[in-house]
Amino acid sequence: MCRNIKTLFNFEPPATSNEMRDASLQFVRKISGYTHPSKANEAAFEAAVEDVEQIVRRLLKMLDTNAPPRDRDVVVAKARERAKERYARP
Repeated sequence: MCRNIKTLFNFEPPATSNEMRDASLQFVRKISGYTHPSKANEAAFEAAVEDVEQIVRRLLKMLDTNAPPRDRDVVVAKARERAKERYARP
């Protein structure tokens, strides 16, 4: 799976339209193997991104959890700390 696709469910504030679009675009890029499709494939590529985005929206609306919503800023801060440790030079 793409490392750049982030979890969008159960955050406060909820995922934005841009985040859903970005995740959909990244997914279609990974599946198709194209970063930027050729003109011949551009329409199919964009249609796939739109379809995936609609499915993401529907999925996020349908999912349910008893867990409290996570704070996006806290999750980002933890990820930065892990990255510092992981990429620290000896």
